[in-house]
Amino acid sequence: MSDPAAVSQYPPEPRLVLATRNPGKLRELRELLRGTVPGLDVDTQVIDAETAGAPDVVESGTTFEANSLLKAREVAAATGLVAVADDSGLAVDVLNGAPGILSARWSGRHGDDDANLRLLLAQLSDIPAGQRGASFVCAAAVALPDGSAQATLGELRGTLLTEPRGTGGFGYDPILQPLGEHRSCAELSADEKNSISHRAQAFAALLPHLVNALS
Repeated sequence: MSDPAAVSQYPPEPRLVLATRNPGKLRELRELLRGTVPGLDVDTQVIDAETAGAPDVVESGTTFEANSLLKAREVAAATGLVAVADDSGLAVDVLNGAPGILSARWSGRHGDDDANLRLLLAQLSDIPAGQRGASFVCAAAVALPDGSAQATLGELRGTLLTEPRGTGGFGYDPILQPLGEHRSCAELSADEKNSISHRAQAFAALLPHLVNALS
């Protein structure tokens, strides 16, 4: 007979994989999931794409929703686990929604936040305060290994500052000031940001689908 105490020393099997390799996004997703799914231990049962050995999915979709579904489905199929993915970015009013799905590589190199910020601010340098409206947009998706999937959307409206402010967050957080706020997203605490963010809204809407997928 096996020793129950010895068996309990083994870590729980992963139940959910987060289809991203972005450290900032991983932190936010883990905190958004913490305590929301009954029976899911975020620290031991939720793994990232690299740990799961998932492929680096090419974001070939033309919308946030298409890219989130693409990533979730491919990672779920590759790992045999329920997968959660999101695709998000900044949509600037005067740029007709750009950078949009190209937000992470707006300057030409994927994930260079500083270069992306500098380029966007330069492009908007002559745009007056009253015309600097923008939104953070997020599509979140959950997929099962059989290919079935659901996606939801979230949006955070705000205005773009003329220079970065704050050291928190990631991406374009230092230059978006949410409506009704006097601080940039990068000046908010993690809890404050997670209570209003586009990602939080998308994942709140996705939660029932995620609970169902893991049940």
